[in-house]
Parts: sequence; structure tokens; C-alpha cells
Amino acid sequence: MHVPTIIERKRDGKTLDEGEIRHLVSAFTDGSMPDYQMSAFAMAVYFQGMDAGETAALTRAMLESGTSFSWPAHAPRVVDKHSTGGVGDKVSLVLAPLLACDDLWVPMISGRGLGITGGTLDKLESIPGFRVGLSAEEAHAQLERIGVVMMGQTESICPADKKLYALRDVTATVPSRPLIVASILSKKLAESLDALVLDVKFGSGAFMKTREDAVLLGEAMREVGAAMGVETRVCYHPMDQPTGRAVGNALEVAEAIECLRGGGPADLRELVVALAEEVSEAGRGRFAAWLDDGTAFAKFREMVAAQGGDPACMDDVAAVHPAPVIREIRSSRSGEVRRVDAEAVGRAANALGAGRNRAEDAVNPAVGFDRIVKVGERVTAGDVIARVHAGTSDGADAGEKGFLSGFCCE
Repeated sequence: MHVPTIIERKRDGKTLDEGEIRHLVSAFTDGSMPDYQMSAFAMAVYFQGMDAGETAALTRAMLESGTSFSWPAHAPRVVDKHSTGGVGDKVSLVLAPLLACDDLWVPMISGRGLGITGGTLDKLESIPGFRVGLSAEEAHAQLERIGVVMMGQTESICPADKKLYALRDVTATVPSRPLIVASILSKKLAESLDALVLDVKFGSGAFMKTREDAVLLGEAMREVGAAMGVETRVCYHPMDQPTGRAVGNALEVAEAIECLRGGGPADLRELVVALAEEVSEAGRGRFAAWLDDGTAFAKFREMVAAQGGDPACMDDVAAVHPAPVIREIRSSRSGEVRRVDAEAVGRAANALGAGRNRAEDAVNPAVGFDRIVKVGERVTAGDVIARVHAGTSDGADAGEKGFLSGFCCE
């Protein structure tokens, strides 16, 4: 097949068949197709889109570019969750060990943060010693022992996705719906799941700014998941304000641990339990009990120890990474909080060093925000509405300014 002709057909809005898509993915994966041609194809998809059949074919080709997990006959129900990203979204840290309390297997392959969207792997790596680079064999053995593993994408899982995502990042094609669907589902389907719940965000701090766009993405993922034999549920949640009260890697781990111990912000706990119910029959009461009685936290500690992390730091992860400058941000007026804009907070946290703008950027586990007020709460002039954790005084100044640009009370 002639690669430029395939690119031209998609550029002109034609429908590609499965053979054409498989050829492109195979050639890109083995290096016979140069990056500039795949970049051109990604841009053509960005503008022309793909129908459900094309999207499923792309997902399948990316899945089959590498290996998939295989489970023994005695394996219990295998489940996972994926979020389309957000600000302060530490849900996976709580949900994965909570689901394992129900004797499910949770082989959660996660990603790193990019832009204002935080990454689960970056958060986990703020725990001293925690290893996310496990082999498939190590992951399988850990699931047999404790039922949960949280890890990064191995070299052999969906190598086409790994290469394509790096190109999308630098060619402004990340928001393409078909490319998002194929990227997410190829990795999740490589886990050989029985059930998957998708947490699709919409609002200022999400890729999808409107609920309508979020539903289009969610339905596209549900259709592809179902077509490939996985029970796929979709939930939609607003991302106009951060999830919980903390944004930043170590700060979010500390908040997740609060939730695992039965405390933490109400919105985080509610979101975790709602997603858990989608892939388990345990019920809200059982999940609440496992959070309240320490069962979920014990499972998290077990996972941390299994992956080389230091369980002794669980009492205060944030203290392991103290920011040089911690400053209270105070309200200049009294009233009801009307807005804590997720995008503004996310951008400010990213500028502090909590996120990255390029895949190779390092992140600072110490920086970010905590004690963030929630929309609907009442404050008095002079009240603390957040704390900024920064590397320098100038950074704290910029962080405070960025946070206040998204804050409103009246």
C-alpha cells in the first residue's frame, strides 16, 4: 500500500478500511514509515475525524502492535478505570486498592501528567522508592498476591500508541476524538479486562469543555470497548473546579491517603464510590465500610510495599517533599465562593513545576496547592482560601496570582 495515498484519502475525508489503517500502524511501529508521515496522518484525522469502524480498526491495530496480558483460568473478574484527566484528580490512587478489597484484580496501567492534567504515575513516584516500571511478569505475580498493581506502560504494550502520543503532543493533535479513543482503549484493552469504567470529564479543566463533547467522546469509547468484548461503562463528571482540596503530586497523594482512611474531601470520596459501583457488585455500603475501617488503606500500603515504596511515610507523604516556600492565600472579600477555576489552578500548578509541558520535562513533587476552598462555601475577608507550595518566593507570588485569577466570591 502507498502511504501518501492513504494520507491523502483521509485528508480528503474518505473512509479508510481496516487494511489501510493496519498498514499505517504497522509501518509506523516498525520504523519504515517516518514520523513526518504519521504526523500528517494525525493532522488529517484531527480535521476529518474517523467513523466508528475506523476508530475501532485503529484501536485494534494499536493494541495488536504489542503484547497483551493473559490471565489464568482461576483469575477473578478483572476491572479497571480510566479518567480523561483533570486537575486534582487523584481518584485512581483510592479506587484501585478499594476495588481490590472486593477480591477483584485491578491491573491499572496509568500515564504521566502533561500540561494541566496531572498524571497518576507522577503522583505515585512522590512516594519514596515506589516503582512504576514493572514487567508483565511482575505485575501478574503481584495481582496473584494482593489483587492490585499500578504501573506504567511497558515497552511491549501498545508501542504504536507510545510513539503516536509523542507525535500528537508536539503537533497539536492531542484533542482529536478518534486518536483519544484509540490511545485510551488500546492500552486498557491490553489489560484483557472484563469490565472498564470511563470517567469522562468536561469543563474548564478538561480536554472536553462541554458536556455535549464529553458525551460524544464517551459514547465513542463505549462503542469501541463493547465491540471488542469489554463491558464498558461511562460516567460524566464536571471539572470546573479541582477534585478535592489539593493539586500537586505529593499533596494529592496525602489527600488520597486521607480518603483511604475514611476522611478526605466529600467530593473525592463520592466520586470514588460512584465509579467503584460501576464495575463491582459490592455496593456503596461495602465500599464506604472498607474506606472507614482501614481495609482500603491497608491494601494501599500493601501495594506500596510490593512496588518498593516506603510504607513508613504514609502518615505524611507531603512532609517527605517539603516546599521551600509555603504561603497562605487569603480572600480579599467576604461572600459565597462562586468560582475556583480548574484551568487557572491547573495552569498555576503547572507553572510551579507540578506538571510538564513536554514529555521529557521533570516534575517537582513538592509544589502545588492545598486547603483549596470549594464552590458554595462562605468565606470572610482575610480567610485562607488556599495555600501555595512553591520552590521560590517569586514562584509563590506567581502561583498566588494564578490561583486568584480563577477565584471569585460574592
